Amino acid sequence: MAAAVALVDAGLTPTVFEAGPVLGGRARRIDIDGRQIDNGQHLLIGAYTELLALMCQVGVDPAAAFLRTPLDLRVLPDFHLRCARLPAPLHLAAGLLGVRGLSWPERWALIRAVRIAQTAKWQLAADLPVGAWLAAQRQPTSLVESFWRPLTVAALNTPLETASTQVLFNVLRDSLGGARPASDLLFPILDFSALFPDAAATYIQARGGQVQLGATVRGVTKTEAGWLVNDAQFDGVVCALPPHRLDMALAGVAAAEPALTLLAAWDFQPIVTIYLQYADHVALPQPMVGLADGLSQWVFDRGHTHATPGLIAVVLSARGAHSSLNQNELTAAVVKELQQHFSWGTPSWTRVISEKRATFACTPNLSRPANATSDPSLWLAGDYTASDYPATLEGAVRSGLAAARGIIAAI
Repeated sequence: MAAAVALVDAGLTPTVFEAGPVLGGRARRIDIDGRQIDNGQHLLIGAYTELLALMCQVGVDPAAAFLRTPLDLRVLPDFHLRCARLPAPLHLAAGLLGVRGLSWPERWALIRAVRIAQTAKWQLAADLPVGAWLAAQRQPTSLVESFWRPLTVAALNTPLETASTQVLFNVLRDSLGGARPASDLLFPILDFSALFPDAAATYIQARGGQVQLGATVRGVTKTEAGWLVNDAQFDGVVCALPPHRLDMALAGVAAAEPALTLLAAWDFQPIVTIYLQYADHVALPQPMVGLADGLSQWVFDRGHTHATPGLIAVVLSARGAHSSLNQNELTAAVVKELQQHFSWGTPSWTRVISEKRATFACTPNLSRPANATSDPSLWLAGDYTASDYPATLEGAVRSGLAAARGIIAAI
């Protein structure tokens, strides 16, 4: 959708083919049991400048679309880091000095590690797993479990033992290392389809483009006149399928073969979201709380954000101990953990949403395909393409805009 907005702004007439009934891909609205929820929980940060600008362009006001707070990471049982409303870098310094739940040696270890990364301008001489970098910085185990592990798995959806330190640094550079608003947490108060893609569709169609829902691309064929997509002729193609489905459309396309070969060797990581409806009085003290001592990782209170009292979403990112449990076992384990922490009782409704290949495994020195292919009229777009960022909404938008610029230059 980002690519299509940029293309229509350039005076071209793009057609968007969406196989599903709703726009948004892996960040979309779904209807289950008469409820409208999202297929997962995504958290944005103030550093997502391209996405926020594009939302404004298509008529979505970020101030009305998000609950925005300063960086506030509370991980039970007792860790709490909150950035102050001060200019950068004082906001981070005050947050690190005032962090709760750490002994003074642990606090200084955290400050020392952050300062080392800042001094190096968030750049490593050689990438390595986050766990190895933390060991080299002598980070205490308690600090790793209460801060570094939850942060890494949330940002990269990859276990700390195998996650790329450089990509984590890139995220921290643009958030903690940026201006104070860049580290703000943005909790969507709209469903993900309404957050951007639905408005983008209206914008595109008002300017002559087309958006076709329920339209699976059966194949893409290069012709003398351009490209044949579902029996229609086009001058150029932006393929925005997820990486593990790219061959559905581009198998047999010579220009896509290098990317397909590269992606065939990739590992992917899951994300499981468990929705639980409790009594209306059930609530967290803030929109999101982490748990460091069990299966559950991050707990979201959609009463804070979506005016649905008592609706809780629990996110379990990447492979872990929970991966061996079936849905009933996992739900029971999560309900038990929530009961131990909050004494909420038994939920009246639950739903498990599992994305088995939610993101690529963001490992050190991962070779990622470029947006461009050897054919100047075929471009790839998606959060997996070469960039500084892990698989995020911002990464997807930046990739789509880059692909659009390539198509515009070509045709």
